[in-house]
Amino acid sequence: MKTILTTLGVSLLVLASCTGQKKQAESDFIQENIDNAVAQETIQTDIIEKSGKILNPRTINKDGSIVYVPIDDWCSGFFPGNIWYTYELTGDKKWLPLAEKYTEALDSVQYLTWHHDVGFMIGSSYLNGYRFANKEEYKPVIIQTAKSLSTRFRPAAGVLQSWDADKGWQAERGWKCPVIIDNMMNLELLFEASRLSGDSTYYNVAVKHADTTMKNHFRADNSCYHVVDYDPVTGEVRKKQTAQGYADESSWARGQAWALYGYTMCYRYTHDSKYLDMAEKVYNFIFNNPNLPEDLVPYWDFNAPNIPNEPRDASAAACTASALYELSTYIPGKNYKETADKIMESLGSPAYRAEVGTNGNFILMHSVGSIPHGAEIDVPLNYADYYFLEGIMRKRDLEANKKLF
Repeated sequence: MKTILTTLGVSLLVLASCTGQKKQAESDFIQENIDNAVAQETIQTDIIEKSGKILNPRTINKDGSIVYVPIDDWCSGFFPGNIWYTYELTGDKKWLPLAEKYTEALDSVQYLTWHHDVGFMIGSSYLNGYRFANKEEYKPVIIQTAKSLSTRFRPAAGVLQSWDADKGWQAERGWKCPVIIDNMMNLELLFEASRLSGDSTYYNVAVKHADTTMKNHFRADNSCYHVVDYDPVTGEVRKKQTAQGYADESSWARGQAWALYGYTMCYRYTHDSKYLDMAEKVYNFIFNNPNLPEDLVPYWDFNAPNIPNEPRDASAAACTASALYELSTYIPGKNYKETADKIMESLGSPAYRAEVGTNGNFILMHSVGSIPHGAEIDVPLNYADYYFLEGIMRKRDLEANKKLF
């Protein structure tokens, strides 16, 4: 009996030691990535502040110079969002006035009605400011932006129209009411606007869009189309195509990430289990796909013709990891957090995380904007950094037994 008890005691000590080592390794990983982000964001913001202007970095040119975008660019909210995450992750007050300044430069976006991405733009900036700094004065901007976004709702089709079809390259496609899977990400702003205002209009629009997208955007294998075009008068589906993927019937990697994140987020606000079911189906498509690399950072399209000699998309991986941290809180016991951890470990490795002072001072390398458009191929992107930082924050909070929402 004494021998058995001694053996049991040793086993428990070994287990406790291993658990302690794992927790320390997780803590070290989080702090190392926070420190890296602080170093890169410090260089980035120093350049901006020395210019005397409010600049908004999105990516880099082929010569390594930084690409800055205007406030109506769909990516304009992510850099302010990155500063909010840096503030939240460090608690360092020096980041607060920078986050406020870069956010408030986007004030006019709340009235923008000619595309759907205002959810990204104001959600990443103003909504994070409201959450992390209790900025009550940001509430009217969030609500007005939801009002502007809602003008794009097409009742007959039951969707928010993503792009106007009468200008730019979109006008060449013959679409009438194009809806892209990316639009699922903009629903968070609508849900929040209803919560903040008490007006259920925005909530109802978000739910209808999510339901219609679930009905029409997904294939039998639970992959999703990028673009579904509707007739805005009859509501009928006209076409199912792609804009940024390899082909109409291929599975564009970031699109799958948007879907996973979007339906997980919809459950947060509605507690409707059908959204969890959809998120799990998308997860199963992604992680059972034979073309998903071992490091879990996908090629830009799961059906790209030259795999494994195709560009990876770190932005898709970062968005997926962040979504999985949230999903793990709703459906425990399915290793969703462990999968997210593996993705984050890959992204935090030298294979994807840039050395300080390189990469245009962005955190992650190897993302893809739109290969069909010949744009932003194998470059850093501000939204890859955004979802990576969000993933770090969610990982930190989960491991501290803190609720995400």
